[in-house]
Amino acid sequence: MAAASSKAESRLMAKATYRLTDPETEVYIGDCREVLDGLPEKSVDLIFADPPFNWDVPYGEWDDSRSREEYLTFTQQWLDACLRVLNGHGSLWVNIPDDTAAEIVVHLKRRGMTMINWCIWHFRFGQHRVGNFIVSKVHALYFARNRETRIWNPDTVLEPSDRAAIYDDPRTRETKQPGLRVPLDVWYGPLWGRIQGNNRERRKNHQNQIPEVYLERVIRACSNDGHLVLDPFLGSGTTCTVARALRRRSIGIEYSGQNAASAWERIQSGPIRLGPGVPETNSFMAHRKRGGNGTHPSSTGPALFGDSDSAPAESDPKP
Repeated sequence: MAAASSKAESRLMAKATYRLTDPETEVYIGDCREVLDGLPEKSVDLIFADPPFNWDVPYGEWDDSRSREEYLTFTQQWLDACLRVLNGHGSLWVNIPDDTAAEIVVHLKRRGMTMINWCIWHFRFGQHRVGNFIVSKVHALYFARNRETRIWNPDTVLEPSDRAAIYDDPRTRETKQPGLRVPLDVWYGPLWGRIQGNNRERRKNHQNQIPEVYLERVIRACSNDGHLVLDPFLGSGTTCTVARALRRRSIGIEYSGQNAASAWERIQSGPIRLGPGVPETNSFMAHRKRGGNGTHPSSTGPALFGDSDSAPAESDPKP
């Protein structure tokens, strides 16, 4: 009984360090496993997690150079803590590199979660190396409690199709959403690159950031106005910043008090990129202009989009 009482009390002790209303936005400081244990069961609609990769990155007090066994145990523990608070129509996204993607997929499937997509976030500026091919991607694992009842808003994230944007195929004008399609499962294009040192989105003293367009796509597609979005590894605050701008309630958990304070400043300031802009094509090919004889001549070559308004930064330790 004493152990059960202690457990119940711990779940009543969770208290946000920072809080805003309309929409409700909270940031907690501490170990996400402990904070999650203090939140109500099945209370969250969408979870986005970008955990430490265990690549010996300086995250303040956090030890990012654990043994493989310890890191995998930690990974399973925070995943299970997230699943406890995820509701029946909720989705869970995990941003993770090659090292641990397979282990996370296996664990979530064993816990009864349904994989919806194994997406890839692709960027053009990977860290230079000579011992193996340069890493230019991170896995974006998309799981749901139930494929049929999950929140899914494809019309909010449509983008121009190659048939429309590159080839002017007249058939695309006859579709339900003329010239538009649901994004591919490989994500790249303008503003989708790593957030480098001279990028307008960059927050000082944060080792890595995910671009705002990434979180905008996830939040628009997998939640509705007023829903609760949770990030167990808040970092620079991208998730809560974008969620708040999209009128979602949100909870961020951050181990470092210093990082949490910086993230809170950003959350209050709002996003840099978010707006009602027209979707852009992210095709690697240039538009094939129609020639004088009505044909589509080959372009001079593929037009590779830059990742963002930034230059490569060799000092960034995490791709």
